[in-house]
Amino acid sequence: MKISEIKSCYIGPEISPEQFIPEHFFLYLAVGEIEGHDGHKMHFLKAGDYCIVRKNHLAKYNKQKYNGKLEKVVVVFDEDFLAEFKKNHNIINVKSDSKSSFFLLEKDALVPNFINSLMPYYNEGGTIDETFSKVKREELLLILLQTNPEISSVLFDHSIPEKLDLEAFVYRNYKFNVSLERLAYLTGRSLSSFKRDFKKIFNDTPNHWLMQKRLQEAHFQIEKERKKPSDIYLDLGFENISHFSFAFKKQFGYNPTSLIKEHL
Repeated sequence: MKISEIKSCYIGPEISPEQFIPEHFFLYLAVGEIEGHDGHKMHFLKAGDYCIVRKNHLAKYNKQKYNGKLEKVVVVFDEDFLAEFKKNHNIINVKSDSKSSFFLLEKDALVPNFINSLMPYYNEGGTIDETFSKVKREELLLILLQTNPEISSVLFDHSIPEKLDLEAFVYRNYKFNVSLERLAYLTGRSLSSFKRDFKKIFNDTPNHWLMQKRLQEAHFQIEKERKKPSDIYLDLGFENISHFSFAFKKQFGYNPTSLIKEHL
């Protein structure tokens, strides 16, 4: 079977679609393109590419369909699964220096062959029966550890995030729509310590500062770069266009669309 004929499939426990990654997962792109951003750099996946998206990292995506389709296979390697896998297999830890949210993997014929082998197990909802889910996840992980052994240091690293430079972290990641609890965790702090350190550095509360910073960036992109509000609100961490428009008008006294009209 051609890879372009693969249909989207999801294997493993459900994980939140938020921009904080709660569990490691394998992503195989069969049709279309994905542009991923992790606060450091952009990552581009085209049909046939695959990667590990890393737990306890930030990530957001722009998806481009091909002929109206985007097909991908997602396999979740949650903590419980990895712990049991480690008990049953001798894991050789191979060091990796990568810190990226998107760990791109070297291509090998074994992976596309595995992807093709999933098709008979699909149900109508694009998932695989739990009876086969664990077996297929284990099979994939054995393949990946053989073809990309350095992922062992990524998947089986259970350390918590170390304490980071909060100012640099916030300026790099203020556009991500995640809770303060998540941001605090990623900087190696409790929520109370995060708020206290934030106040010392920015002389403001996190929620207020983040909103102001996002709105300032929105104003710049609309006024100077001539971008449409509908094209930027998600990228700047707003839930929906109504929320964005309300916050923008409250801050500047006029609608974002008014700013566009002023510069026509």
